[in-house]
Amino acid sequence: MGRKLFYCAAAIALASAGIYLTNTSLLAEHRPGKPVLLAHRGIAQRFDETDLKNDTCTASRMLPPKHDYLENTIPSMQAGFAAGADIVEIDVHPTTDGQFAVFHDWTLGCRTDGHGVTREHSMADMKRLDIGYGYTADGGKTFPFRGRGIGMMPTLAEVLSSFPDRRFLINIKSRDPSEGEKLAAVLNRLSIERRAEIIVYGGDEPIDVLRRLVPDIKTASRKSLKGCLFGYIGYGWTGLLPEECRHAMMLVPINIAPWLWGWPDRFLDRMADAGTEVFVLGPYRVSDFSTGIDDPSQLARLPEDYAAGIWTNEIEAIGKLVK
Repeated sequence: MGRKLFYCAAAIALASAGIYLTNTSLLAEHRPGKPVLLAHRGIAQRFDETDLKNDTCTASRMLPPKHDYLENTIPSMQAGFAAGADIVEIDVHPTTDGQFAVFHDWTLGCRTDGHGVTREHSMADMKRLDIGYGYTADGGKTFPFRGRGIGMMPTLAEVLSSFPDRRFLINIKSRDPSEGEKLAAVLNRLSIERRAEIIVYGGDEPIDVLRRLVPDIKTASRKSLKGCLFGYIGYGWTGLLPEECRHAMMLVPINIAPWLWGWPDRFLDRMADAGTEVFVLGPYRVSDFSTGIDDPSQLARLPEDYAAGIWTNEIEAIGKLVK
């Protein structure tokens, strides 16, 4: 009995040592470089994030403005890149005249002087809107951007032509598979080199279509993000990666990251070898959305010499600290 217990303990110790050596970041190669900064919506007006829902009008709960930029506009993107962004995130909707409008909201009534569902309008109609119309920081007493956003809603084509050598993360706002087909047609007209600078994320259905029609584009969807994260937590210790972790974008809340096998360097090396870019978000809480890395205290939680992606809503502040 004693000998059996000894052999059993030895086997467990050997297995544990193997798992440790396979996953310890201490023995992993550190990939040199600097963090890759992703500016969510470029430089945007911030808002009260308390009890946010999908249909919350964030323009009506704007915080007192610190700058004059409006999200998803060419000036906002220019300022984001100038502040240190390597990638700018933008939101798109198809229009009735065959284009893609760069605009966040599903409907027009929150931010603009328009009405109705965004994708049920032509781009020509939306070019006439004032996209700064609905912003207020004092409950509707004043509207500091009203009249200043007329004609500022760009098309995706305008964005890509305005920044021919810049990287973008494109957010598909629907779950309509036909939107994946429409965006695939746009992206397939770009050069291979240009497509390499673009990532797309959004609903499961359009992203599944996009991955099939434009396989060289890195993508992410709720399904792929959950499959990659939970699969890796479940068996990543073996060194095997879930298929969802390949040639993709991976979002990792900063409070989840330390629990990933091999964090940071072993994990990041595995993802990089699989062609996947990792971006760390702010902490995930069960009751709300993950935020970005938006202040020095959150930035300080990243490992020393961290050289992968950072998702931020405050590129003006984080860009100065990182660059």
